[in-house]
Amino acid sequence: KTIFMTGLIPGVLLSGLAGAAQPDPRGVWLRDDGKARVRIAPCGKGRVCATNLWIGDTSRGEAVGDRLIMTLSPKTATTLAGTAYDPKRGLTYSITVDVGKDRLTTRGCIVGGLLCRDVSWTPAK
Repeated sequence: KTIFMTGLIPGVLLSGLAGAAQPDPRGVWLRDDGKARVRIAPCGKGRVCATNLWIGDTSRGEAVGDRLIMTLSPKTATTLAGTAYDPKRGLTYSITVDVGKDRLTTRGCIVGGLLCRDVSWTPAK
């Protein structure tokens, strides 16, 4: 099972991520099922990574240190869209990240958008 399918958050990268009008998903987030804590941060030229900091159930193949490498662009004032690469599995997904005040929602798709999964996240305290 892929990191995306088990819920590692897709992140974002923009050149000039600090711009006030652009969605900013950076930070540490808790997955809605309570079984993952992920850090979203810049990780190289034009990219942002979502890295597992803690996994409560490793039976689906998720592990601490797993990451998605994302290249995204603003789609709307609150949404980023682009691709997410999973180096552990060698897979690339299309992804959208909706950034709210106290919530993040990610949508990752494979097979040309036929198989998608939404995951909600809240800021870690």
